[in-house]
Amino acid sequence: ATAAYTDNVLDDFTTFGKEYVEDKYGIGEAPNTMDTVLDVGSEVTFYALEQFEDYPALLETIFGGSQRASIVAAAAGCSTGFATANAQTALSGWYLSMLLHKEQHSRLGFYGYYLQDQCGSTNVFSVRGDKGLPTELKGA
Repeated sequence: ATAAYTDNVLDDFTTFGKEYVEDKYGIGEAPNTMDTVLDVGSEVTFYALEQFEDYPALLETIFGGSQRASIVAAAAGCSTGFATANAQTALSGWYLSMLLHKEQHSRLGFYGYYLQDQCGSTNVFSVRGDKGLPTELKGA
């Protein structure tokens, strides 16, 4: 999703997450743990999905919901990043949101726009061996 096409929907969800983080932890003050990811990512995701249920016309703002999963995940990821000031936990918040969205709606896309490959939790904190030097690690 790009900001040009979200009509302040992404702004609202991200602002909610920022205020939640400020009130509960303080910006950049939350511990860098999975508990923080679960707390902030879930709170923002559930808030965003509730907004879509409470205001059905909101889906029309984002092309009938084709960008819903990405917008919700972006807000959850940003908010988790606000909490921990760590890009890896922000990415964990993004992927958690994708998984929660898929659990609630049984899919992440709309018509031909499928995002199942966006449930990439294995990409977080990954360490891979360097080609030719399997004992040397890089990435983390």
